[in-house]
Amino acid sequence: MRGYLKNSKALTLFLVLILCSSSLTGCFSSEEVLPEKYGIPGGLVLACLNSSQFNEIIIEVDYESDQKPRPETLEMLVDRISSVCEKQSVTYELFLTDFEHEGKWTNEEIRLVGRETRDADAMNGNQLRFHFMFPSGKHTNENVLGVAVDASTVMIFVDNIKESENLIQRPSWENIEASVTVHELGHLLGLVNLVYQSNVDHEDPDHPGHSSNDQSVMYWAIETSDVSNILFGTLPNEFDSDDLSDLSNLKNSQIQAFDQLWYPEEYLY
Repeated sequence: MRGYLKNSKALTLFLVLILCSSSLTGCFSSEEVLPEKYGIPGGLVLACLNSSQFNEIIIEVDYESDQKPRPETLEMLVDRISSVCEKQSVTYELFLTDFEHEGKWTNEEIRLVGRETRDADAMNGNQLRFHFMFPSGKHTNENVLGVAVDASTVMIFVDNIKESENLIQRPSWENIEASVTVHELGHLLGLVNLVYQSNVDHEDPDHPGHSSNDQSVMYWAIETSDVSNILFGTLPNEFDSDDLSDLSNLKNSQIQAFDQLWYPEEYLY
């Protein structure tokens, strides 16, 4: 592992040039506010599931002082990616980062700071790189614990996660951090129905992009501070059988993926 303090002084200038208005109602956002194509959540799922071009996954973890994710959370993240993505190796790199940000985070600010601070492009030679950021502060929607803003970028709000722990600590903030982090990974993988249409009816009609199964990590409440109302002790932190079936069908071209930044050769789309 390696860590250093990153400076992003140019971010202020970029923010002045962008009119920011958050429209987030869930924990993922498909808006693209810059001319560069960074895709939408799920836009790199085929690159993850297929090994013909990218045989390594590196998770870049940028964290601010006092916001460092627990090793157990990162190890679980590696395990969940390894279980579904066909890669020779899945590792993570840690970076202590000064995000130079005050106030609440909008989606547009998250996109900008993600592109300013990331160590390498999402598609970097034979590497596929996911970028998870753990800053201080909260999202403009204070109910949100994590958000995926493009095909490779996630922000997790640890301060909000800790505040979401209920009085009896069931679930604990440590459980919440792990589940929220895996939940946002699920959105990077396109779950649920973000870049495909499942042949199984498991999307919650009242919470699009989420599972209707409260035993799936993609259950809608995992993303929000409402998670404190769940009193069964340990939150789900694994993809359920329907989630795994969707990913398997995407890998085997049994269901079609759209809005991808990369397609395998001879893929029909």
